[in-house]
Amino acid sequence: MENAVLIGLALVVLGFLLLVLGAKEVKFGVGGFIGPVPFGFANDPKFLAAIIILTLVLALLFFR
Repeated sequence: MENAVLIGLALVVLGFLLLVLGAKEVKFGVGGFIGPVPFGFANDPKFLAAIIILTLVLALLFFR
């Protein structure tokens, strides 16, 4: 069982390293809720708009 955990952890680290080394321009976005207030952070305006719209839709569905 310990070997399976170590192999899984090694694959995750290897995948992360491949993503970091292979990416020339990384775009990301994060969104969520603080209480009932949706928020979002992104390094691309399109991502930020998509995250804010998604969190607002989820808030409307939640409070429905």
